[in-house]
Amino acid sequence: MSVESMDGNSRQEPAREPRRFSPFAFLKRFMPRGLYGRSLIIIVAPMILLQLVVTYVFLERHWRMVTEKLSASVVADISLLARQYDILDDNDELQLLTEAAWQELDMSIAFRPGENLPETQPEPGNFLLDESLRAEIESRIGRPYWIDTTSYSEYVDIRIEVRDGVLRVLPLRSRVYATNSHIFLVWMAGASLVLIAVAVLFLRNQIRPIQRLAYAAESFGKGRDVPDFKPQGASEMRRAAAAFLDMRARIQRQIDQRTAMLAGVSHDLRTPLTRFKLQLAMLGDTPEALELKADVREMERMLEAYLAFAKGDQDEPGRVVDLAHLINEVGLDAERNGGNVLIDTEGDLRLPMRRQAFKRCLTNLVENACKYAGNVTITARRHPHLITIWVDDDGRGIPPEKLEDVFRPFYRLDEARNLDEGGTGLGLAIARDVARSHGGDIELMESPMGGLRAQINLPV
Repeated sequence: MSVESMDGNSRQEPAREPRRFSPFAFLKRFMPRGLYGRSLIIIVAPMILLQLVVTYVFLERHWRMVTEKLSASVVADISLLARQYDILDDNDELQLLTEAAWQELDMSIAFRPGENLPETQPEPGNFLLDESLRAEIESRIGRPYWIDTTSYSEYVDIRIEVRDGVLRVLPLRSRVYATNSHIFLVWMAGASLVLIAVAVLFLRNQIRPIQRLAYAAESFGKGRDVPDFKPQGASEMRRAAAAFLDMRARIQRQIDQRTAMLAGVSHDLRTPLTRFKLQLAMLGDTPEALELKADVREMERMLEAYLAFAKGDQDEPGRVVDLAHLINEVGLDAERNGGNVLIDTEGDLRLPMRRQAFKRCLTNLVENACKYAGNVTITARRHPHLITIWVDDDGRGIPPEKLEDVFRPFYRLDEARNLDEGGTGLGLAIARDVARSHGGDIELMESPMGGLRAQINLPV
C-alpha cells in the first residue's frame, strides 16, 4: 500500500508479516509455571502416552487376535454339530449328540424342527465380538444365522438354519471371546499409579532444596535472614546453595568492612572536632567564635548522618512489625514537632522487617514533607503480594526532571524545596537505601494534594 508523504511523493509501506500460529505458544499458556509441576509433566506425560500405546496395541492386536481364535474355535464346533445334525435322523442319536456337546464342548444345544430364524436382529453389544462371530460363521458355515450377544450375561445365543428347522447353540461367553482383558488393564493402571506415586515422592525431595534456595535468596533480598539454611539435595543443588552462601557472606563482609572503616573515620574526625569545641569554649562568646561553633555543630550533624547512611542498620535483627502502629508512631512524633499529619491505614499490615531502620526511612519522608508543606497524609494499603505506603503533602513539589536526583547522597535542591541550614542531603538517600534493603523501593511523583508523593512498595 502506498501512502502520500508531506512533499507529495508517494512511498511504499513495508508489508507486515502475518502472525504465525505456534502450537507451542498456545500450549505454554496452560503449562504450569513451577518447576515441580513441569517436572511432573515430564514424568507423567510419557507414562500416560506409553499406557495409551500399550492399551491400543493390546486391544487392537492381542485381544482381537485371541477373540478371533476363540470365535473360530466355537464356530468350528458349531459347524461340526450342524453337519452331524444333517447326517443323523434317530432321536436317540441326536440326544447323545446334545449330551456330548454339553460335556465335551461346554455348549447347550437344541434342535428345533419346524422353527424359523427371528426376523429382527438385536442391537450389537460388543462390536468386536459380533464382527468376529459373523465373519467366522459366514466363512465356515455359510448358512443363514442369527446371533444375540446382549440378552444373556454368561452365554451367547447363536442360531443356525439347518434341515427342517433351527439349531440353537448357547456357548459360554468366555469361550467366544477373551473376558479377562480388564485384568491386564487394571494391573497396568495400578502399576502406573504406584510408579507415579513413587516418582512424586522422589521428585518432591529433589524440588524441596530448590524451593529452599529460592526462599533464602528472596528473603536475603528483602533483608530477612534465614539462619537454618544449608546445602541439601543433589550435588548440583549443593553447589548452587554453597555459592549462594559464599555470595551472602561476601556481601555481609563488605558491609561490615564499610561500616568498620567509616566508624574509624568518624572516630578520627570526632577527635579534632572535640579539640575545636574546647578551643572555641576558651575564646568566649565573640561573634567569630559563635560562627565557628555553628560550623562545628553542622559538621557533627553531617558526620552522624553520613555514618548512619553508610551503616544502614544492618546489625538490627528482623522481626514481625505492625506497620499501622509504626505509622501512627511516626505521625505522632511529627505532630509533636508541629506537623499536621493525617493517617489512613487499612488491612493487615504486618511484615517482617528491621523496625528501627524502617522507622528512620518513614520518619525522613514525613519530616521532609512536614518541612515544606502545611498538610501531610500517610496512607497504607495491603495488596496480594505488596504493601504500599503513600506520603502525600500539599507543598510546592519537585520538578519532574529532578525526582531521581534528590535520591543522590548530598544532593541539594536550589529551588522549589530548598533545604535549610541543618540539612545534609542524605535524608531521601537513607530512606531509599532502607527500603531497598527490605526488597522494596521508593518512588517520587506528583501528589493528588498538589505537592509531592513518596510511594514506598514493600514485597510481602
